Amino acid sequence: MEPSLPGNIFKRINDTGIKSLALNPLRTLGIFLLATLVLVAVFAPWLAPHDPEQTGIPYRSPSAEHLLGTNDLGQDVFSELLYAGRVSLVVGFLSGIISIVIGVAVGVFAGYFRGWAEELLMGTTDVFLLIPGLPLMIILAAYLNPSMWNIILVVGLLWWCSTARLVHSRVLQVREMQFIESTRALGYSDLYIILKHVLVNTKDIIYAKFSLAVASAMLSEASLSFLGLGDPLNISWGEMIHFAFSRGGFANDMWWWYLPPGLMICITVLAFIMLTMEGKKDSKILEMI
Repeated sequence: MEPSLPGNIFKRINDTGIKSLALNPLRTLGIFLLATLVLVAVFAPWLAPHDPEQTGIPYRSPSAEHLLGTNDLGQDVFSELLYAGRVSLVVGFLSGIISIVIGVAVGVFAGYFRGWAEELLMGTTDVFLLIPGLPLMIILAAYLNPSMWNIILVVGLLWWCSTARLVHSRVLQVREMQFIESTRALGYSDLYIILKHVLVNTKDIIYAKFSLAVASAMLSEASLSFLGLGDPLNISWGEMIHFAFSRGGFANDMWWWYLPPGLMICITVLAFIMLTMEGKKDSKILEMI
């Protein structure tokens, strides 16, 4: 007796997914690193050996009791590192989502409807691209109150331009394809065509840009926090480096205070970049006829 159709489909999904990951070891490593970081951040209250806010003897070197020593307040650096990952990942993901939503919306509507909408939206995009991103973020972050949510909004609202341009270029190609003309001739609405066909054929670019947007957002947050513009009530990896710099960690060569958060930022950004890397063969995981 032959397997049912749903069984065949799920078996094909599983086989092609495993084969695709095997052909792309860098992407597999990126998924593994990112999954590990997310799990560590989620289970930080159970993995941290100490309360990150508990004070003790300051400036202690790494030991069995404190794996990465203590900071100027006597707080366990390793526990603080685990909790700080939650803030950095949340800022990165939410800022990436905001920038992707804006960029995709601008690129799709400008590329599909053309005319005055394209001129207005892409003209606005060009204006934002001419403005130096980091200095503007510094000005806005300094003007607004120090808050994690303000950092998310500032970063998310200023990193959508490159996504809009890439999506716009792809939509210009897709809208001229024969199946789009056929769908339009059948009487389907523009909204249906955009949701069911245009976005589907743009998803590869969107996925790649989302990974890069999250990585860029985490680097931007770390930069702002290092300059003292972060939220002191929500410690991130960038905020840990800032405190290490301003409270004697660098001057006293306390590598266990400033080096681990810097390495975590690099590893996380590298993991997101690995997700965008293509294998030697077709990167499609699922192809259903």
